[in-house]
Amino acid sequence: MPAPLARPQLISGSRATALGTLASRVLGMLRDMATAALLGLSGGGVMDAFVLAFRIPNTFRRLFGEGALAASYLPVIAAELERQPQRAWKLASVLFARLAVLLLLLLLAGEAFLGGVALAFDSPEIRLLASLAAIMLPYMLLICLAAQASATLHALGHFALPAFVPTILNVVWLVAAVAVAPRISPVKAVQAQVLAVAILIAGVLQLAVQFPLLRARGFRFDYDPGAVRDTFALILKAMGPMTVGLMITQINTLVDSLVAWLLSSPSRASGPIPWMGGCLDYPMSQGAVGALYYGERLYQFPLGILGLAVATAIFPLLSRHAARNDLPRFSQDLSLGLRLVLFLGVPASAGLVLLAEPLARLLFQHREFTSEDALRTAKVIAGYSWGVWAYCALPVIVRAYYALGDRITPIRIGLATLALVFALNLVLVWFIAETGLALSTSIGASLQVTVLAVLFSRRKVRLGWPLLAATSSKTIIATALMSAAAVAATELLPHAAGLTGRLLDVVIPLAIAIAAYLAAAWFLKIRELRLLFVWGAKAE
Repeated sequence: MPAPLARPQLISGSRATALGTLASRVLGMLRDMATAALLGLSGGGVMDAFVLAFRIPNTFRRLFGEGALAASYLPVIAAELERQPQRAWKLASVLFARLAVLLLLLLLAGEAFLGGVALAFDSPEIRLLASLAAIMLPYMLLICLAAQASATLHALGHFALPAFVPTILNVVWLVAAVAVAPRISPVKAVQAQVLAVAILIAGVLQLAVQFPLLRARGFRFDYDPGAVRDTFALILKAMGPMTVGLMITQINTLVDSLVAWLLSSPSRASGPIPWMGGCLDYPMSQGAVGALYYGERLYQFPLGILGLAVATAIFPLLSRHAARNDLPRFSQDLSLGLRLVLFLGVPASAGLVLLAEPLARLLFQHREFTSEDALRTAKVIAGYSWGVWAYCALPVIVRAYYALGDRITPIRIGLATLALVFALNLVLVWFIAETGLALSTSIGASLQVTVLAVLFSRRKVRLGWPLLAATSSKTIIATALMSAAAVAATELLPHAAGLTGRLLDVVIPLAIAIAAYLAAAWFLKIRELRLLFVWGAKAE
């Protein structure tokens, strides 16, 4: 019976994915530190333009890559691999080919549009944005195909290589920021263009590195759309509703960046907003988009390690349980996944809020990145961090809906959340600038995951509320004790100047917080502590 292997596969898959994601996040943080030191935050609007240009292909990655298409494709290809492996390879071939054609058409249209923008506007900021976007747009094609290759490997039970694929981007980007861009030109706009080219090179490598393993597992390109027409139609049908439901947090982040770009004063102007009739002043200054980017990168560190790692490993299991109508196992594994992300996500939220300013100063305050830039970024980090627990739980609960074939409920709640966040953006931005954009995303994600969990509990599948309540209450108590210990440690520190002082301002409170949380969790007998850190521990 394969069912008893499900929970060990969940734990081992989560660990493999978390390890690869941890490596990627660490390298990603190093690349962001190097980028901050190179471009700064508000100098000439270069960082804002670079971030917004990079978000375009990155959003498509989440849409056609690891987002909606991958989520609808994975359970189908997993089922085909169990029943008819040759037909599964035909399905994969058709998907790769049609996705490549679609993205190529979008790429050509996008390049034409960006060329028109560059010719139509004489604003240096807009022209820089258009040029950077034109360079990075082909990354959309490369990374989306790479993400589909990763989804196929997930269906085959390979989690390690796909988890390490993102490190390629971070390594290439880091090398370009440290060793290449500064030597080519001292001009920040040119340096940003060098980074854009590096991203494109990384995309080629991310795609190419996965095909040897796919071929070793039997993949051969076999384009036969007639043989998989019905199955391919099922994927397309599933993808539509998933697009918003699974992607809502990323869409909110993109909205944050667009609002920040439009409502930030340009380098050559300040005061009233011309396109609003001059009746309102700009609520933000140049650098708001960059501050949001760095804040997002900090909160995504625990999200990638915790939430997405568990969601990636649990989705094939939930799909398998649903296909077999094994609702008890479905309930047990879903409850386990949610308890894991709550046990780790709640203290991560509190820790990032408490250490936002020391982290920003340690990681980013170098060379072109000033102390004022660090303070702006710290406020954004804190705003995003209130919702870390929700960001971690959201992909798990959304994938549970999809595994049961319900794609309507997540999109309804997702659209409502998107509208709420946009409304909050337009209100909070006038009072707390870009911090309001981050805080509105946290509020929206928290409400979204809560509503989805409550609605899910009305189904035949029980959510395991007693165990969830026990873990949540004990986790909150342990987090409160952890926070008190971290605050006390921060107050006692001398806060010395220089890099060593900034390092101690982070490391000492962080170490004390981790020790305090683990001790409190052990004292409170939180089950998930033993499950995660004791090999062979039995899950409930």
